[in-house]
Amino acid sequence: MPAQLVSIEVAPDLVDQVYRALLGAISSGTLAPGERLTQEDIAQRLSVSRQPVLQALRLLKKDGFVLDAPGRGVLVAPLEAEAMRKVYQVRGALDALAARLAAQLCFRIDPKLMERGRRAARGRNVEAMLDADVAFHQAIYAASGNPLIGQSADPHWRHLRRAMGAVLQAEPQRESLWDEHEAIAAAIAAGDAERAARLSEEHVSQASQALGERLAQLSRGAARAPITPPKTKGDKA
Repeated sequence: MPAQLVSIEVAPDLVDQVYRALLGAISSGTLAPGERLTQEDIAQRLSVSRQPVLQALRLLKKDGFVLDAPGRGVLVAPLEAEAMRKVYQVRGALDALAARLAAQLCFRIDPKLMERGRRAARGRNVEAMLDADVAFHQAIYAASGNPLIGQSADPHWRHLRRAMGAVLQAEPQRESLWDEHEAIAAAIAAGDAERAARLSEEHVSQASQALGERLAQLSRGAARAPITPPKTKGDKA
């Protein structure tokens, strides 16, 4: 009789944990565009060694989330409106297709998922808002019955999370997003494929427009920010 083995839970790879922690902070705005990051500081803040931090930063650089900085460390990459507009174009096409296929099956999105999104929108945790938003769209991808839709969209969602994070930091956008989600879900459940596809395209188009407006707002704010002169030895601390 073969010996029985006790199943164990495999802990996520440490590099992946560091990567996800940094990406989450970048997406939520905790780490702002242009902020300098060093291996030593991150390792200390996350209570890990420098090696997984180094590898995670290499991955973030490869994926376009950080850039080489003059001197030591890296900088959080800026959000580029034109690049994100193109990502949203691709997402719009995929979301519309997924919604149309899901509507043909009269799929009903779990009400608990909608409740989770509304609850997150009323809170202050941007990462919770992002998780709920992504879960809604992934539910539609899964309901479409075509796994290639989710697989095609997945590489873009890391950048989309960051774009959405920038928008969700502005409070007026939060509840309206879930009003749009409710309308899409209702059209899918009713089997109205054309309406579901149209609402999905409009939802993505409005999200892209909101990002552009948010980035323009941030740019104007940066331009108006006063420049503080460096202190001299005679200045008081």
